[in-house]
Amino acid sequence: QVQLVQSGGGLVQPGGSLRLSCAASGRTFSNYAMGWFRQAPGKEREFVATINWNGDSTYYAGSVKGRFIISRDNGENLVYLHMVSLKPEDTAVYYCAASTFSSSSSLKENYHYWGQGTQVTVSS
Repeated sequence: QVQLVQSGGGLVQPGGSLRLSCAASGRTFSNYAMGWFRQAPGKEREFVATINWNGDSTYYAGSVKGRFIISRDNGENLVYLHMVSLKPEDTAVYYCAASTFSSSSSLKENYHYWGQGTQVTVSS
């Protein structure tokens, strides 16, 4: 079993920055691909970013590419989502997720463990 605990959400003005963190427990964490997803009210959960097991490959949704960066620290069992130039349309509940596969994926069906979610609100 892998447990994921998130932190770092909050309210920010348009153009601002936030960093989300995801702390994982589990002996095989370093073998897992990780991802970030988000869900706005009334909408389906959508892909944001993913990173492979050793952190040398990343992929982003077109809506966040160039503004968000996913990273991981396997020694500390941490995954981050660095967000800059935030827009109102980024407002959502953000979820980190872990896959038992080592290769990254944008499909939520490939993720086996999920964090509790954290609210990000971008508003003036």
